[in-house]
Amino acid sequence: MSNYRINRRDFMKLIGVAGLTGACRSNIRTAGKARKPNIILCMVDDMGKEGVGCYNSSQTSPTPTLDRLAHQGMKFNNFYVMPQCTPTRVALLTGQYPFRNGWVNHYDVPRWNLKGFNPDTNPCLGNVIKSAGYKTCIAGKWQISDFRREPAILNECGFDEHCMWTGGESNNPLSDRRYWDPYIHTKDGSKTYKGQYGPDIFTSFVTDFIKRHKNDPMFIYYPMVLQHNPLEKHPLGLSTHEYIDHLIGKIEASVNKAGIADNTILIFITDNGRLRKGQTHELGVCMPLIVKGPGMVPQGIETDALVDVTDLLPTLAELAGAKLPSQYIYDGQSFAGLLSGTTKDSSRQWIMAMGGQPCVYPRKVSEPSEGKNKEIYRDRVLRDKSYKVYVDTNGKIEKLIDLKADPEEKDGVNILNSENPKAKASLRKFKAALKQFPPKDNNPRY
Repeated sequence: MSNYRINRRDFMKLIGVAGLTGACRSNIRTAGKARKPNIILCMVDDMGKEGVGCYNSSQTSPTPTLDRLAHQGMKFNNFYVMPQCTPTRVALLTGQYPFRNGWVNHYDVPRWNLKGFNPDTNPCLGNVIKSAGYKTCIAGKWQISDFRREPAILNECGFDEHCMWTGGESNNPLSDRRYWDPYIHTKDGSKTYKGQYGPDIFTSFVTDFIKRHKNDPMFIYYPMVLQHNPLEKHPLGLSTHEYIDHLIGKIEASVNKAGIADNTILIFITDNGRLRKGQTHELGVCMPLIVKGPGMVPQGIETDALVDVTDLLPTLAELAGAKLPSQYIYDGQSFAGLLSGTTKDSSRQWIMAMGGQPCVYPRKVSEPSEGKNKEIYRDRVLRDKSYKVYVDTNGKIEKLIDLKADPEEKDGVNILNSENPKAKASLRKFKAALKQFPPKDNNPRY
């Protein structure tokens, strides 16, 4: 797939102002600055490209809404996340790779009685976007804080309103339920919603927020609880993928009903692949990314631009007109220009995902403990548009894969000793990148 490029004149035609005078164009740009785009970020739990029709070429797609969003917006082929839940989520919030923010492994905070994410010592997506004057909310799954100890942590992370599954809490069997009879945390505390279906509650919370704040710039982060185990029967008799698509459709419909579709950017991602969860295989870390924004994001574009989950913080900050806190180092790079069609590619030369082994933590503790990484230097993979390297816990490249020949790593042939000039050039690039990384990963900052 070739890269996409659209020049300024074509872009102005696309948004319907190509024939206007320079003065009128200037007024539109001024109005555009005043009218911040609404941003809705939806993230599905444990679903790879195989779950989205437009990525797997299925004849009877279970996801017609997502397929249409891709057709009406941009579909990314090379989007990297981490192979486990919490490392992806913290990388998204901080714009940092796990070796920097310390969440290298999966830390199930409420279940394992660990200390949680601290917005005072970490950059945080919610706070960044809120600083630009946005009304903010979050619904679904968090898992990186214990709401029993920190009932207001989501407000501290920049979210005005929240409706969240608590995550499985230690010594509280009711909290394991995220689907039927879900255990949910709101401003009124945590409780079971008997006879109700969690994903419906979260989606209704989001659509209500849209209705109430349609006249305000909005940022909505919806990390879904679907499709993580244990899977249960869904309402309407739909399959899991169909129900996910149904919920995305309800959110889009609420945007349309509120009359704000022409100023809303809808983003769809997933946190890791189900087929190879916990592995840095392509089916574990190369995930769907779909972006729709009528009048803002070009339509019908499929791109092989390199993008990873750390890029979302700087990209959304740029779209919102927000400044990133200057005291932190960021690994993410904004691809806002790619979304507007003003650049043909992302600025990245490579993307990265890191490790899948469990963390080391005390099993029986009365006080919250700090998570500590098992390895000093976590294994990782780096890739460009053609090649991918596997790096071991000593920082040594142990495998090189030709992704053009084997995009889903079905064969997994190691061509590390290849004399192919392009392969050797990519290998030199990856080695140079590895020299930039610290020799020891951080533990989570508390």
